[in-house]
Amino acid sequence: MNFLVDYNIEGQALVLLGNIAKEGWIELLGIRFVTFKENGLPIDSSDRVVWREAQANQMILLTANRSMKGFDSLEEVIREENTLASFPVITIGNGNRIDEHIYRKKCVDRIIEIVLDLENYMGTARLFIP
Repeated sequence: MNFLVDYNIEGQALVLLGNIAKEGWIELLGIRFVTFKENGLPIDSSDRVVWREAQANQMILLTANRSMKGFDSLEEVIREENTLASFPVITIGNGNRIDEHIYRKKCVDRIIEIVLDLENYMGTARLFIP
């Protein structure tokens, strides 16, 4: 399963990915974190462009602070374009707490739970973790 990692949480995503790898989930589930740069997205891409890119490439968007207001806000895009076949957006509730072992473990556990049961999360729009 591929995740599109929002540009402003690349550091936190690396920490999460390290924990996912340590638990052996990368090999088992084929988890891969893809950055904006790797995907050819400019860091100033609108939420609409980012969401559409994730959907077009069958990726889960991993973010911490995408916009909640305005025409191109993530919330508006989801309201307008989300379908039962849409991949969910995972939003880290507090990216600053990734350094805390217990919080990080809860985030990793939740990510794995979502990937393992992805078919039941399709079309759910946005999932806040942990």
